[in-house]
Amino acid sequence: MSEADSSSAKPGALQRSDEEWRQVLTPEQYSITRKHGTERAFTGEYWDHHEAGVYRCVACGTPLFDSGTKFDSGSGWPSYFKPVSEANVATNTDRSHGMVRTEARCAACDSHLGHVFDDGPRPTGLRYCINSAALKFEAKEAKE
Repeated sequence: MSEADSSSAKPGALQRSDEEWRQVLTPEQYSITRKHGTERAFTGEYWDHHEAGVYRCVACGTPLFDSGTKFDSGSGWPSYFKPVSEANVATNTDRSHGMVRTEARCAACDSHLGHVFDDGPRPTGLRYCINSAALKFEAKEAKE
């Protein structure tokens, strides 16, 4: 279990019981989003994904990242330089594993997504390093 400080989770965030989360998420999704787990680098569905669209929270469907902000960080996880809206991604201090990092969480349902680092590209200088299992991709509809 992580020592992440979840005290800054948004009041009114979507709440479900542990059993309800287990019913709506796969075991891997549950481990990552509810128990602060991580997937191995270069194994997630979206680390090398290049389709146009929006990446949503796998647990509640909140739009998190647009494909136009995705970049190849070389880390083996999907990386983005900014969220769709800063209001959709909450951050907390994570002191687990002997490190101090900034955890990224879905502001709507408090799901663990990954971490934010300050070594990203312009214009933000941020790298949201996100677990594929915390995301659900929605492709942009082709214009006719």
